[in-house]
Amino acid sequence: MRIGGQAVTSRLLVTTARGPEVASRVGIALGSAILLCFITGLLSHWIQHPPSWFWWPAHPVWLYRVTQGTHVISGVVAIPLLLVKLWAVYPRLFQRPIIGSPLRILERGSIAILVGAVLFQLSTGLLNIAQYYPWKFFFTTAHYAMAYVAIGALAVHLSVKLPIIRDALQRSLVEPDPEVRPHISRRAVLTGAGLAAVAAGFAVAGQTIPFLRWAAVLAPRSGHGPQGVPVNRSAVAAGIGEPASDPGYRLTVTMGDRKRGFTRDELLSLPQTRARLPIACVEGWSAGADWSGVRLLDLLAVVGDYSGGDIRFRSLERTGIYGSSVLPQRHAIDDSTLVALTINGETLDLDHGYPCRLIAPNRPGVLQTKWLSEIEVLP
Repeated sequence: MRIGGQAVTSRLLVTTARGPEVASRVGIALGSAILLCFITGLLSHWIQHPPSWFWWPAHPVWLYRVTQGTHVISGVVAIPLLLVKLWAVYPRLFQRPIIGSPLRILERGSIAILVGAVLFQLSTGLLNIAQYYPWKFFFTTAHYAMAYVAIGALAVHLSVKLPIIRDALQRSLVEPDPEVRPHISRRAVLTGAGLAAVAAGFAVAGQTIPFLRWAAVLAPRSGHGPQGVPVNRSAVAAGIGEPASDPGYRLTVTMGDRKRGFTRDELLSLPQTRARLPIACVEGWSAGADWSGVRLLDLLAVVGDYSGGDIRFRSLERTGIYGSSVLPQRHAIDDSTLVALTINGETLDLDHGYPCRLIAPNRPGVLQTKWLSEIEVLP
């Protein structure tokens, strides 16, 4: 272009929204989601495999429903945030030198471990809530161990990158040079990341939050199932259809040297108690239900004098890893802990644990043993 006989070259620089400004801001949200997922995941693991020092209350009855729902929702929310974070830093991942000073080696190593661990956690966790296991390892053990790897790598990464993160957060999201025009603005990228994270959360939150069930388009469990409650493990999968329907069925209760067997009709003849309790699964879904049956303390009183102690429940199912569970004393003495015989006013469906099952407050569904065969007070 010529102005006043002089040639003037117009300057138009096109840049990208990739860079530390976007990466740092998305990283804060991603790190928060990962930390929340880590803490709630530890709780779930310790409830199922309690260390000697761990204590988990029986009340409020909905607490596990909230913590495990939060665990799954925060993990799903982290997925779009991770993708945007990787997009923002992708060119820098391959900057040379690949190996340099000890600080650079620490930085690159922490990034590699962090990305690998988080990708592993989110991908396997997503497949777990869908109950699809295309691997040979035991998910629970691997997921628990890798959680420490991920959180450790995150701590190292933050300590190394903290000065860069601080500087990036202090810089404006708007390019200072009006002639520099990005293909897409940084604000647009951050807005898109936020909307994607919220949408992902809503797409699964309904399996935990009843009034959001209409939005749970990606939730494997949305409240449907026999008698209005979802089922993870069916009677067919457990292989207990015949023993559960056997006319000779007895529930054996052992307390020290005392032992007694109960038919289902005998259980029905005992005083019945009703309780409104949620069933909350480790996959993140939960549903409230009205249960009725024999209060555990009342059943134990028929056999002998219960003086305390944890209680083991065994199922008719002998092949699964959750064929038995141990109920801590604080849950055993709770008035809402039942040997349940009905759900929502109907006889338990076979898939829900007929002829009877354990239902206790504030416990994972995998520990609410179905198809009970034995109850034993531990010494």
